[in-house]
Amino acid sequence: MKVGDHHRAFFRTAVLTVTSIAWMASALALERPNVIVIMSDDQGVGDYGFMGNEVIKTPELDALVQRSALMNRFYVSPVCAPTRASLMTGRYNYRTRCIDTYVGRAMMDPAEVTIAELLHNAGYQTGIYGKWHLGDSYPLRPMDQGFQDCLVHRGGGIGQPSDPIGAEGKYTDPTLFKNGVETPMKGYCTDIYFDAAMSFIESAVAEQNHFFAYIATNAPHGPFHDVPKELYQSYLTADFGPILVKDLPPKRLSAEVDKLARIAAMITNIDENVGRLLRKLDELKIRENTIVIYLNDNGPNTLRYVGDMRGMKTHVDDGGVRSPLVFHWPTAIAAPVERDELCAHIDLLPTLMDACQVDLPSDLQIDGRSFLPLLMDDEADWPKRQVVIQAHRGDVPQRYHHFSLHEAPWKLVHPSGFGKETFSGPPKLELYNLHEDPRQQRDVSDEFPEVKARLQEAYEAWFADVSTTRPNNYAPPRIVIGTDHEPTTVLTRQDWRHTKGRAWAADSNGHWLLESMKPGTYDVELVFADSPSSGQATVRAGNYAKTLTIEPGNRRGHKIRMDLPGGKFSFSVDVVFWDTTQGPHQVIVQRIGSP
Repeated sequence: MKVGDHHRAFFRTAVLTVTSIAWMASALALERPNVIVIMSDDQGVGDYGFMGNEVIKTPELDALVQRSALMNRFYVSPVCAPTRASLMTGRYNYRTRCIDTYVGRAMMDPAEVTIAELLHNAGYQTGIYGKWHLGDSYPLRPMDQGFQDCLVHRGGGIGQPSDPIGAEGKYTDPTLFKNGVETPMKGYCTDIYFDAAMSFIESAVAEQNHFFAYIATNAPHGPFHDVPKELYQSYLTADFGPILVKDLPPKRLSAEVDKLARIAAMITNIDENVGRLLRKLDELKIRENTIVIYLNDNGPNTLRYVGDMRGMKTHVDDGGVRSPLVFHWPTAIAAPVERDELCAHIDLLPTLMDACQVDLPSDLQIDGRSFLPLLMDDEADWPKRQVVIQAHRGDVPQRYHHFSLHEAPWKLVHPSGFGKETFSGPPKLELYNLHEDPRQQRDVSDEFPEVKARLQEAYEAWFADVSTTRPNNYAPPRIVIGTDHEPTTVLTRQDWRHTKGRAWAADSNGHWLLESMKPGTYDVELVFADSPSSGQATVRAGNYAKTLTIEPGNRRGHKIRMDLPGGKFSFSVDVVFWDTTQGPHQVIVQRIGSP
């Protein structure tokens, strides 16, 4: 049996012992709950008071933990989009075509079935607020993947090339996308997301509907120029010594303290919003039967305190791939509860489906396992399992590159580097006993060669399994243009297939993989990051090509009308300024009609 098959064998019921039958009976006696999932961005496993952080203030979450279940050994991916794909689908991200965070590899295959789709089909109202990061254009948007109410930013964060023109980098008064429509907003982004979620919840309650709200903040992800001012000022006088993990010279220390003050301000602002949300649930008298989940998406975005672990964002050491998971459900869980069983992002979907009494489609293959029995029954069975975490840069996953396999108490890891597309030579595998050595200080490969060999074999089986989920498994998804769902499509550097220079550098270039149901006439507008000089642009769509002159001075307004083909094709723009060829910042493609 393959490792993936072994996982799926337990994805719904674990092992049906007497105790698991008992908890299932008690769960079925409950009314279906509402669901709120809150996930912060680049907040690390140690950035909480309840995790021992002495500097960053999270009083609302600290109090919530005392009334909730806490999963202490919960794993996520080392970077943003892979975690989100796994969380949304209950599947390893390598099954979903989402394998990186940008240049078209953060897009998730539209055939994937999400938590939102399952709950919507079961009668829930569904909403997302904040960060999606699994595709910005049809059919990849959250509104195409089961979310009825959407207020999101594009790309992997505010301050990236997918920002709307004129609203770049604005955490305060950002321009977001409300159900696909570019919409200027007032206020700080995290506050806006929680306000919108609470409005959605109020509406669902008024209509007597169950709801699923997904609040995915882009804080405390950088850039750090725009943070809650009063909190930032208060943290500037804080002593960050207790959460620094290495000594720094005075100049670097000053810059690091300023950055940490900004990150801490964003984290405490999230915490304050969690408090506002919980008070809203109390006001609406729905707190008791509403599941509230809190987690972070990967390790911290600086090298700072991660408890008794090592690592940070992008690392596959535990400090880069661990998150506390807070699970609050007063009606069903006698809190406080702490569990140390091995769980991961792939488990959230089956857990929520169990809690909401939603049967999975018989043909839906997932990797996760419901951990609801652990929260409702002290004696629940939890068969030994393996969880694999892998992510690195590049177009196609490489066997052994930057992975960790977990089987309590063991961790087999090859930390070959997220920023590298490939590694050379045989893998230098490390083996740790995390129960005895959580900081991964002593490689015990030589002491337990049979364990290392067994886990290596299991990893190889896992990699073979996830790599053959579908034909041409790692081909990027395509953006579909010209539909009534999205007559105007904005193509950004977030989703292009990078071909020249550094991915987002001014002189870089790339192409987009597009699809159209039929040939059509389109207005094509080129957009530049800065005011351009005079130049010449060639627009190519499959075998079609057309040129236009770039007039100096204006970022927008460089338009050409083209007949674009039907079917699948590559779309690119080569802009020549003097003797340099580069790509545009964005391209706006608007359907006009049939040719």
